Amino acid sequence: MDFVFNIEVFATRFLGIFIEAVPFLLMGSLTSGLIESFVKSDDILRWMPRNRLGAALGGAFLGLAFPVCECGVVPVTRQLFRKGLPLPMGIAFLLAAPFMNPIVFASTFIAFGIGPVFIGRFVITLVVSVSVALIIGSFAKPGSVLKPLALAGGRHKHSHDHSQEHDHHHDHELATASLSEKLLHAVGVAGDEFFEMGRFLILGSALAALMQTLVPQENLLALGTGNVLSVLFMQVLAYILSVCSTVDSFLALAFVNTFTTGAIISFLSFGPMVDIKSTLMFTGVFRRRIVLYLILLPFLMNLLAGVFINLALGY
Repeated sequence: MDFVFNIEVFATRFLGIFIEAVPFLLMGSLTSGLIESFVKSDDILRWMPRNRLGAALGGAFLGLAFPVCECGVVPVTRQLFRKGLPLPMGIAFLLAAPFMNPIVFASTFIAFGIGPVFIGRFVITLVVSVSVALIIGSFAKPGSVLKPLALAGGRHKHSHDHSQEHDHHHDHELATASLSEKLLHAVGVAGDEFFEMGRFLILGSALAALMQTLVPQENLLALGTGNVLSVLFMQVLAYILSVCSTVDSFLALAFVNTFTTGAIISFLSFGPMVDIKSTLMFTGVFRRRIVLYLILLPFLMNLLAGVFINLALGY
């Protein structure tokens, strides 16, 4: 009987995570298709900053133009990489956009107002996303970071010149196409992205639901008062719960009277950057070593920031 009950709990939590996430994956896939059909590679190269710091800072605020959560940001980032987006800018966008967009700004403000949580979430997201983008972008080239399918529109690059020539030809074909042809092409690309990223979303949602079912969260709430353990626990909880960034502020309200301020802020800043389902989706774009960096670097930086806030504020 207990086993059947656990299966029911797992199924309920899986469907809750998946149904919450899938509309945002769909929006991200549609955005990816529109970028493919209406944005030229030359436009990306012309408007993007040339230096790494400028690219990383620009990427951190790119979510204002492409307001997507962590479920939709992966296909959008991959499409932007295919269009020639600089590596530091893409990584900063990937990590920052789930918070750095008008929808999540509004939800965080409604939940917490303008105060330590909102400001802390903004500052930590900006600093961590830019820092990780600069670290990875300074020692790695796109070919060693991205999988072949995330480069040159999913084509293996036999030579740089051949790839550029193909991109210009592809852009020219789209530029001369009619509006209906462009929209049809966008829907086709969106469909491919949705089904390719969807398998990672299903697996990630299943893993998140499994962890939620097996881990007795109520038994761990005693960790909420420690300056370090509270932050550590809330980050692990954010990774396990895999809650969409558009609603995570309201979930965090339930922990305000139990956990430290630094822990709440770390929950809200780390969760949108990395969770179980986004980790699985990362593997469709980045090489395994880079996926590890994209998990560990934000985790450690958010942990240090949360502990610092606890020590500085004294609560």
